[in-house]
This record gives sequence, C-alpha cells and structure tokens, in this order.
Amino acid sequence: MSKHISILTGGGDCPGLNTVIRSVVKAAFLCGWETTGILGGYEGLLDEPSTINLNYRDMDGLLFRGGTILGTANRGRFSAKTGYGEARQVPEKILAEARENFKHLGLDALICVGGDGSLSIAQQLFDAGFPVVGIPKTIDNDLQATQMTFGFDSAVACAVEALDRLATTAQSHNRIMVLEVMGRYAGWIAGYAGIAGGADIILIPEIPFNYESMCRKIDSREREGKQFSLIVVAEGAREKGGDYITMSNHDNEYGEARLGGIGHVVAEQLGERTGKETRAVVLGHLQRGGAPTPWDRQLCTRFGVSAVQLIADKQFGFMTAYQPPEIVAVPITEAIGRIRTIPPDGELCRVALALGISFGDG
Repeated sequence: MSKHISILTGGGDCPGLNTVIRSVVKAAFLCGWETTGILGGYEGLLDEPSTINLNYRDMDGLLFRGGTILGTANRGRFSAKTGYGEARQVPEKILAEARENFKHLGLDALICVGGDGSLSIAQQLFDAGFPVVGIPKTIDNDLQATQMTFGFDSAVACAVEALDRLATTAQSHNRIMVLEVMGRYAGWIAGYAGIAGGADIILIPEIPFNYESMCRKIDSREREGKQFSLIVVAEGAREKGGDYITMSNHDNEYGEARLGGIGHVVAEQLGERTGKETRAVVLGHLQRGGAPTPWDRQLCTRFGVSAVQLIADKQFGFMTAYQPPEIVAVPITEAIGRIRTIPPDGELCRVALALGISFGDG
C-alpha cells in the first residue's frame, strides 16, 4: 500500500542529518512511497506549513554533505527543554494546530530526527495521536537506549584533529594547551577525544576536578622532562564544589543555560598556579559542521532504513537505536528525560587512568 511519509530535523545541527534524509527518501522510494520534508523543524508544522517534496533523484550528494537541507530549530513554540533534566509540555493548542495541518497535508507518518529535546516533542506528538517514528541525533552522545548517536563520531574526529595540531605547537613552545569541547552535561566527546588525541588531563562533568591535582600532574610531567601538557575540557566540566561556567549570567529565553567558557577559566588558573604559558582554544560549532565521518554515514544510513521499516510495521512511538551489532527499535520513552553519562568507574575511565591520564580529581 502506498504511503506519504514526512521527515523533519529538530534541535542543533550536526554532521549526518542530510545522510539520514537521503536514506529515508531512498528506502521509501523503493517501497513506492512519497516523502515530504518539513522545513525549519517542528515550527514547519504550524501556521502555513513549510514543506518540500523530497524526490529520490535529488538525493545525490547528500551522503557526505553537512548540515540539513530541511533546516532546523532548537527554539520556538515547540521548545521542550527548559533546563538540565527538565522539560516543558507543549500547549494543547499548538499540538492541535500541528495535528490539523498534518492531516491536511495527507501524511501517513512523521519521522522526527533529534536529541533529547526534539524526541521529547516527538513523544508528545505521539501521545497526541501522531504516527511518529524517531531517529536519535546528537553530537553529545548522551541519549539513553542507544549505544551511539550519529554526529558523535564526527565531533570526536574534529576534536582529535584539533588535539593533534595543538600537541605540536604545545611541545614547540613548552606550553599548556587547553581545548574546550562540547557535550553539555556529558563528557563523551572529551573522553573519547582525549584518549584518541593523547591528552594528559581530561576534565568531564561526571568527575569534578581540583586545580591542585592538575598542577601535580603537570609538575610530574616536567620532572619526566616533558615541558608541555595537553588538556581537554568538556564545556560542562566544573571545579569540585563549584558551579557550571556559562556564556552569560543569564539562561536563554527558554531557561536553559548556555554552557561555555570553562576552557579559558582553566587556562588562566593553571597559568597563575604553574607560571607556565597557557593557551585556550574553544572548538565550538566547528564540531557541528562539515561532512560526517564514514562511521556516521553508515550509522545514519542504517537509522534511515530502519525508520522506514518501523513505519511499514506500524511501530509508531518507537525510535531506531544502535545496540551493537544491530539497529533495533525501542520506545521513545526509554531514551528521553534523562541523560546518559560516563560512569566514573567504567571502562573508559579505567583505560584513561591506566595510560596515566588524569581527571583532575586525585
């Protein structure tokens, strides 16, 4: 039976969104289905709906193209995130308008691609009667129920390349180089990149740090004849007993803090305490842009095909999830409302400690 499905991309952008779109459209086409793209995230379902016909023949080049041809948004009338671990109920009036527009477009299913906030909205749409399927996306890799989200590997690759470059200049000038990476309240990017990039100290939200421990690590390296140090700092890392460092003194208009600035704070403090030259580099949105890595491309492709299969099987209210080695279906409710963080006593941290990497807590 022919179907008319739709897809939207919500929340922050990341490498692989276009790859997912391509996969969905190709798989749907081979099922004899039509695919419509909702423009601008969930907001595209309101007012005069903003849509585009996604033709199978127009998908060339999307496999490795960064960004999203559909556009995205992490704010607006559908905003569901209000802070750390908190969510907001989308007003029934907004849900009803979106539902009416969805029916008017003659759509049979909606694929929602996003992280915790966007999938929280997807769940609310499902509860309101929408035939919804989810695909997990976030560079932070902090979603429950899936071992990995797409965009994460690409962000780690960006951070590792930065560390490779910083290592040579740090060694040349005998400096302390501090690299701040994204991840919000989870340290996955910092942890993976720090190990892969040869960091000497990794600071993550899951393990509060103290400067005395970091100075001891730097001093230990100098006694070994190593006059430089490489430090990776997750944007959500914080000093023991301290608070998160944010971009301003106020949360954004939706009550969610804009983390950032910890890298410069750490560099300044270490410079004062050690007397060494320090430099801080903030990768910022460089981690969100550019082409997806080969790993992310195959993961996105598998997610897209699986989402179309979920629609075929009428498994609405579910999302695709990577549970090695398979892509499986899990209820969206199992992925949202709480973040997946690095276990301080888990294998990743044990590996780092075995290599002599400090988490600044000793």
